[in-house]
Amino acid sequence: MDNLILQVKKELISNSDAKTKDGAKRFFKESVKLYGVKTATVSKIAREYFKKIKNSEKAEILGLCENLWQSGYMENSFIACNWSFALREKYEPKDFELFESWINGYISNWATCDTFCNHTMGTFLEMYPQYLPRLKEWAKSKNRWTRRAAAVSLIVPAKRGKFLKEILGISDILLCDPDDMAQKGYGWLLKVASQAHQREVFDYVMANKSAMPRTALRYAIEKMPKSLKEKAMDK
Repeated sequence: MDNLILQVKKELISNSDAKTKDGAKRFFKESVKLYGVKTATVSKIAREYFKKIKNSEKAEILGLCENLWQSGYMENSFIACNWSFALREKYEPKDFELFESWINGYISNWATCDTFCNHTMGTFLEMYPQYLPRLKEWAKSKNRWTRRAAAVSLIVPAKRGKFLKEILGISDILLCDPDDMAQKGYGWLLKVASQAHQREVFDYVMANKSAMPRTALRYAIEKMPKSLKEKAMDK
C-alpha cells in the first residue's frame, strides 16, 4: 500500500506545472503546499487509484488517507477527502474521532476545510446526528479552521433543510468571531439554510445584525429577495 501512495504522488508531480501552482496560490492568504495540478486532474487520479483499493479493508484505506494528509500537500489532501467520502456507506460512529483529528491536525486552509467538511463530515453527521453537539465545541476552538469546520460541516445538510436549530446555535457561538474565515463560514451556512428557511434566517439576521460582522451579514442574505436585503443592510 505504501507503494501505491508513492505512485499517486509521482503521478501528481508528473501532472504539475508552475502556472497552475502560481495561479492557485493567489486564492490563499496563508502559505500552502502545492504541486500545481488542476483540480479535474486530481479528481481523475483519485478515482483511478481508488479502483485499485476499493476492495481493501476500510481501516487500510483510512490509513492511506492519513498518509496523504500527513504530506501537507493540498492535492494529496484532496485525494484523501475523495477516498474518505467514497467510504461513506461504511461510516461508523467511531469514525468521528478520526475525522475530528484530521480537522484539528491537518487542515490549514479553506479549500481542504470545505472539501472535507462539506462531503465527509456533512454525510457523517446526517448519518449520526448524535454528534451534532460536538460542533459547538469546535466553534469554541482556538484553531480557526476547526471553528470554520463547525459551520461548513452543515452546508450540505442545510441544503436539504436539515438541522436549523443546530445551524443557528453554531452561528450564535461564531457570531462575533474576529476571524474572517469563521465569519465567511457561518455566513455561508446561513445563506444555504435561508433557501429552505428564509423567514427563520432573516429573523435571525435582523435580531443579530448589530453584532454580526458585515462580512458574515452579506454572505447570509445573499440569496434573499432585494427587499429583505435592504432591510438587513439598513443601519
